[in-house]
Amino acid sequence: MRFAAVATTCVALAALGAAGADLPGRAKSRLCASCHGPFGVSVAPDAPNLAGQVRAYLVTQLKAFRSGTRKHEVMSLMARTLTDDDIDALADWYASIPVEVKAPS
Repeated sequence: MRFAAVATTCVALAALGAAGADLPGRAKSRLCASCHGPFGVSVAPDAPNLAGQVRAYLVTQLKAFRSGTRKHEVMSLMARTLTDDDIDALADWYASIPVEVKAPS
C-alpha cells in the first residue's frame, strides 16, 4: 500500500513539471504536507489524498472547515486562518496535480 502511494507521488511529480511550480498554493501547501503529503498524496492514515481533487470541492470543504460548518479537530484549526485567496490558491494547487489511476494487478 505504501509503495502505491509513493508510485502515485512519482507519477504526479513527473507529470506536474514546471507549470505547477509557479502556483501560489504550492508554497501555502507546506502547512498541509505533514498530513496530506507534499504533493497531495496522504502520509497520514486518516487524511485524504488531495492531489487531483476537484477544485470546487476543495474550496467548499475548506470554507466549511473555516466557518465551523464542518468540524475536524485539526482541519478546523488549520482552516480558521485561511483567507479566501489562500483557499483559492490551495484548491488551484491540489487540483493541478495530475493523478494516474491504475487497476490493481
